[in-house]
This record gives sequence, C-alpha cells and structure tokens, in this order.
Amino acid sequence: MKEKCSECGGTGARESSIQKCPECKGSGKPKSMNLMELSENDVNSFLKGSSVCEKCGGSGEVEIKDPCPSCGGDGFLYNCDLCGKSIDHLIDGREICKSCNEVKVVHVLDDSCDMNELSVGKYYHAEVNNLASFGAFVNLNSNLRGLIHSSNIKAKLEPGERLVVEINEIRSDGKMDLLPRIVGEHKVVEVEKEIPVRISSELKDYVGKLVRIEGEVLQVKQTGGPTIFVISDEGGIIPCAAFESAGERAYPDIDSDMVVSLTGEVNLRGEDLQLEVKSMKQLTDEREQTVRQRIDRILDQRAEPHDIEFLVKSKLLEDLRPEMKEVARIIKKAILRSRPILLRHHADADGMTAGVAIEKAILPLIREVNGQDGEYYFYKRSPSKAPFYEIMDVTKDISFALEDAERHDQKLPLVVMVDNGSTEEDVPAMRQALIYGIDMVVVDHHHPDKVVDDYLLAHVNPAHVGGDFGQTAGMLSTEVARMINPDVTEQIQHLPAIAAVGDRSESDEAYQYIDLVSSRYSLEDLQDIALALDFEAYWLKFNSGRGIVNDLLNFGDYIRHKKLVSLLCEQARAMMDEQLEACMPNVKSQQLPNGAIMNVLDVENYAHKFTFPAPGKTSGEVHDKICRKNEGKPIVTIGYGPDFAVIRSRGVKMNIPEIVRQLHEEIVGGGVNGGGHLVVGSIKFVGGMRKKVLSKLVEKIGQYEVDMEI
Repeated sequence: MKEKCSECGGTGARESSIQKCPECKGSGKPKSMNLMELSENDVNSFLKGSSVCEKCGGSGEVEIKDPCPSCGGDGFLYNCDLCGKSIDHLIDGREICKSCNEVKVVHVLDDSCDMNELSVGKYYHAEVNNLASFGAFVNLNSNLRGLIHSSNIKAKLEPGERLVVEINEIRSDGKMDLLPRIVGEHKVVEVEKEIPVRISSELKDYVGKLVRIEGEVLQVKQTGGPTIFVISDEGGIIPCAAFESAGERAYPDIDSDMVVSLTGEVNLRGEDLQLEVKSMKQLTDEREQTVRQRIDRILDQRAEPHDIEFLVKSKLLEDLRPEMKEVARIIKKAILRSRPILLRHHADADGMTAGVAIEKAILPLIREVNGQDGEYYFYKRSPSKAPFYEIMDVTKDISFALEDAERHDQKLPLVVMVDNGSTEEDVPAMRQALIYGIDMVVVDHHHPDKVVDDYLLAHVNPAHVGGDFGQTAGMLSTEVARMINPDVTEQIQHLPAIAAVGDRSESDEAYQYIDLVSSRYSLEDLQDIALALDFEAYWLKFNSGRGIVNDLLNFGDYIRHKKLVSLLCEQARAMMDEQLEACMPNVKSQQLPNGAIMNVLDVENYAHKFTFPAPGKTSGEVHDKICRKNEGKPIVTIGYGPDFAVIRSRGVKMNIPEIVRQLHEEIVGGGVNGGGHLVVGSIKFVGGMRKKVLSKLVEKIGQYEVDMEI
C-alpha cells in the first residue's frame, strides 16, 4: 500500500538554493559543441549566436534540490502489503518488505471470496475434496474448487487432507489448474472479500446482496436444519442462518458473547430479514474492542431515558429523577442487548400495579428488538409472596435462568424488583444471584438498608431523598415506565392512584395521582380495584395472572372489567366479614405507657386459615375496624402466629426496622428478623421464643412517642 509523502507533497525533493550553472559557469552559453551532432536548426541557431546552455536553459542559474529525507526522493511512502511495516522502496515492483519477500506467502481464503480474489502464481491453503482417475479435486474455500492433475501428484492424497497449492491456470470457464507445493517456513495471509461493513438496520436496502456485518453473538440456536446465530450490532439484531448439514452445528467454535465478522446474503423470510451466512469468524484483541466500543456507544445513546415531566408536581420525585433515569437506562439497554428481563414484585395491589406499569412499557420494545414472540423468551413477571426477595424466589429464578440459557443459549437475566428489594432481608437471595452474574435493580418504598446497594446496579427508594413509604412503588414504577416508553402514559396513568389507595398512602403525591384520574375513576372505584387485586393475588399465589390482572386494571373490555371487579369485591368482602366475625371477639386490648391502645390477636387459633384474607390482611382489617371505633387515638394492632407477628399502627412514631435489629441483638436464640415500613411491617422468630419476643416487642412499642392529633 502506498500513499503520497506528506513531507514533500509527492515531489520527492524539497527546495534548497539557487546556484550558478556548473555547465556554463553562469554565462548561459554552451561550453562547447560538436557541430557534427547538431541538427540543421541547431547549426543555424549557433551561427546566429542564439544557442543556450542545455542545463540552465540560458538563465545561467539552476535550482538545486535535496532529496526528501522521509521518502528518499521517491515521492511516496510504502507499507508492506503482508505485514504492514513501513518500507523504503519497492522490491521487484511489489510493495513488500525484505523479510516477507524471503518467506513464502500462503493465502487462506475466507468463504466470502470468489474468483475475483484469486491470482495465478500465488500459493493457497486447500483441502482435498475427492479423488478421480485423472486427479484430485481440492477446495480453496466452500465456494472455490480446482483440480490437481494426476500427472502432478507425486504422493498419495486422501480426502480431507490439507495441503498447499499454487494456481497454475484459471481458465475462461472458471476452472482452475492447481499444482501441489511443499513449503517450509511460510507466512499465512488471510484473504477476505472487500465488502463495506453494514449495520443491521440498513439491511432492508440490500435484499439479495452480499454484505458484511460486525457484532456480538447473542444466541446460538440449533434447528433441525441450519444453525441460527442472533447477532447484535449498533443497528439492532439480525438472525443469521448458517448451514453445514441438516441438524449439524455450523461454526462450532463460535459461541454467544463473542464478537464476530460475518459475510452473507440478505434474504427475506416472510416479513423478516435473515442473513444467509457465507463466512463468519471471531474478532479478537483490538478489532474486538473497537467493535464492542462502537456498539456500546450507540446502545448507550439509544438506551437514554426520555426526559419526561412527572404526572404530578413533587420535589421528592424530582430529587429521585437521577436514580429513576438510571434504572430506566439499565432496563432499556438490557432490552436492546436482548437480555431477558425477570420482573419481581410483591403480590399485593401496590406491587402488582408497579410490575404491570413496567411490563406495559417494556413489552413493545422487547417485541421490536426480538420479534413478535420475543416476550415469551425474553420476559417473565413473577409475584413474590413476601415484601422481599426470598431464598425460594431466587432459587426458582436461577433454576429457570440456567435452563433457558442451556435451552435457548440466552444470557442470564436482569432482575427488576419493584415493591421489594430494599431491605437486609433481601441480601441472602441477592448474594446467590450475584454468584451467577445476575444483575439487579430495585424500585421500592420499604425502609432501605445500606447493605443492599452492594448488590444492585441501581436503587430507587424515596427514603434516600427524605421521603417515606407514602411514595408507593406503584407511583415510582409508573414514572420509571414512562421514562422507558412514554407512549404508554395514557394507558398506565391510573395505576399510581390504585397503588396509593391499595397501600393506604396519605402523601401529597397520592392525592394528586387520585385527582389526576378522578374523571374516569371515583375513589370507590379505585378502592374496589385495589381490593380485587389483593383478593386475586391471594389465589394466584406465584402465578403472574397476566390476563386476569389486565382485566382488573381495565386494559381490556370495560364491561368485563366492571363485572369482574364487582364480583371479586363481593366475594372478598364476604370472606373478610366472616373472618372478622370470628376474630373480633378474640382481640385483646391494653393501653401502653405512651398512651397508645395495643390490640393483639392470635391469628393461628382465632382466624380461619388457608383462605382469604391471609394473616397480614386479617390483621390489617382488624386494625382498621378498631381505628374506626377509636377516632383520634393512637392505635397499634399485632396479629401473631407460632413464629411471626404482623404489626399495623396509627399515630405511633415507631421504627419497625430499628425494633427488629434491637430484638435480634437482645434476644439471644430468638432468631428475630423482618422489616417493612417504619410503622407497618412484620417480624419472624423461632416458635419457642414467641412469648419473650412478643413481650419485648410490646415493651419497645410503648416507649415510642405518639401523635395525639390524628
């Protein structure tokens, strides 16, 4: 490869000085002349005295130039075509350095190469294909075949044998006459067809044409026919089909997460584009890094969250905006890289609205990137019974993720936790996920513990900016969903109001969200939807129940929505009334030293089990009924079982996470753990220590300040 010398501009020299002509000594006249060698015109000019010095042209001066030191006076700089090193001059008219000229060059043809990349006299690596009486047919690549005539075969050849051949002749009909060659030390040069690199989003303009793309392998799927490589580049993803033989793995050395250069023909399969692979190879070192950086740069731009205005006015939300944008960015980038999304949420009205808000935002993007059936391979929503990530949850998630990775060659998922994930109780499960390289982000409003941030990519929690549980997960997740995909705003803007009512939020944001949708949903409507969600969540257990939940949240037929909500509320209220009828006579009350009224109920022995409402919901309903009878008074209700207690309070400025930590330290052998919000939560303990734990719990609650102006 040569390029014009920048030092001399291609002239090969640089101006030095003007000097007296050395031939004529500055006279401009010729020093001497041989009349016998002059033409008739030159003789006439000489006789007339008009003959001039040939060197200076009669001026008596000449311009003396020094050779350019950069190019040595050649005007061009050369680089060896084989090794790329700078060279001073051509060797036998070829741009090749001395060391490469002394070593034989053997070319390896990429499968994209055709006759245009061949040259007579050059050496090529080849493989014997089959034998005939008149010679041996050998392949230079999957497209090019030539013949070694039997007269040129000195040693026996076998099919599949590798050898070096020289092209002796290329005939007009494309047939090649090859000669076997034995080479000692030699240099291998890979030859690719020179095709511009395209990006996947451009391929619709190149149907039927040969193109080259560079990108990361997301998946490798073996079908009964070809092997499908799903490639991601800065334009998106493209499925690439490579065929070896029916059901046989093509390019077995290429796996997911590798960066490859791929040449193929663009074809249509139905309405979708597919690349029929001609050649593919892994990129390494500098080329790999260049491609990865190029893809990451573009994906970072595409993953940038939308700069939305929040649905309500809130300084707290504005303070949380950077963390919310980071969660949105991570989720969008995972989608663009075809990384599965596993959405975990608490199984109540707040958790379900939070999860569905994210779901509605990301499903259109997942389909856009991975096709219409992409959601079945790249998305899963799973409710969690507890308001934290349990060991049972993570065990299921890891198991399913590993099975999908093996079955579909998928990456391990990004876990998105909403309405759980902020507390120390989540850490054991998070540590398991981290071992497998599963990344996690959290949008939650439970009182956070700092330790969880060691395991998360991003964490949204109102407590980080001075807020509390009143800013519910459903509110926060809806705004994050709008940052991901603002097109779903109208569809999901009623979800924060349902979350606020379902979680009994009294924050300023809650009232604004409720007022935002008041023309479509009355407060009674919102309460009914929240109750129906809680009721259905109990029966769904660990099932996402997408269809039923969509109907409850009015994403389908409105008439069916109204009928379903009405029926479920009727059933839920009947079961709650039956539960309260059994529970209320067994509630024991006492006044604490701080003036709060303490109510306790043994939900194990004085409540219906294995039915709706569950112990937590039962304790909440008992608490609400007692609060209605004692307006303006501070109330605490504890529903306890053999090894747990559920706490509900009004007007007592307690801190349940702090109480749990103190009980854990003070009661040796109690096995106390738990958490929740500051004034609403639950604790667990070992059954044999129940009396001591509950006594200490009541003692600590009685020490907190109360608000007498409720």
